[in-house]
Amino acid sequence: MDVTAKYELIGLMAYPIRHSLSPEMQNKALEEMGLPYTYMAFEVDNSTFGKSIEGLKALKMRGTGVSMPNKQLACQYVDELTPAAQLVGAINTIVNDNGFLRGYNTDGTGHIRAIKETGFDIKGKKMVLVGAGGASTAIGAQAAIEGIKEIILFNRRDEFYEEALAFAKRVNDNTDCTVTVNDLANQKAFANAIANADILTNGTKVGMKPLENESIVSDISMLRPGLLISECVYNPHMTKLLKMAMAAGCKTVDGYGMLLWQGAEQFKLWTGKEFPLEYIKKVMGFSA
Repeated sequence: MDVTAKYELIGLMAYPIRHSLSPEMQNKALEEMGLPYTYMAFEVDNSTFGKSIEGLKALKMRGTGVSMPNKQLACQYVDELTPAAQLVGAINTIVNDNGFLRGYNTDGTGHIRAIKETGFDIKGKKMVLVGAGGASTAIGAQAAIEGIKEIILFNRRDEFYEEALAFAKRVNDNTDCTVTVNDLANQKAFANAIANADILTNGTKVGMKPLENESIVSDISMLRPGLLISECVYNPHMTKLLKMAMAAGCKTVDGYGMLLWQGAEQFKLWTGKEFPLEYIKKVMGFSA
């Protein structure tokens, strides 16, 4: 790629970030389409996020991706949020239009699109959703917008638990979906919820390196054929949860699906062009 002075910069702000496949994926897509942008990852956490956004404006960057731990905090630094992003309370994409920053969340649309690609219809279904961070709530919000009937959200009583309760209230007040919040430490309630659900979604980092030997599901007997298991983690590609799901005869959606579809939407927001989907699937080796 021959970078000239006409190129604009797109960023990715997160910590940790060096494991991310997004820079490789987005740069391959930009090069394939012949577009004058380059995409770079920056190690940015909550303590430096505000200064980084000032830098984005000063450098006239086209925008940035946002990942853990900045997705909720980022909402405070944009001038406008989409209705879906307001419902989520977190964003993963910022578009800079001459200093006016718009915040979007493509995690939810990306993950639900990956589920739909399997032929599974979420309308009227019941989902068990684990986690209350930016990715998890984005998935829950988009599922609610697209017609899922009920979400049973499980999270440990950590710093995200109050955010989980606030998220549930926003969805309950603004959609036809019913969201309840439960403590993940109550494994009996967790197992019972899974037994009565159509979808189990991992919206946490459990299963991601260095937690690759862990799973949100402690016992394979909690899983059954007919249950759809969807995963946000893509590194490693085959998480412990997915291995358990396949052994139990469940239908699965791996983390590559969400990575691919959310990235495709980001690409269009930044460039105005369609993402070269089939090319990226081939060169990145995605099975999504």
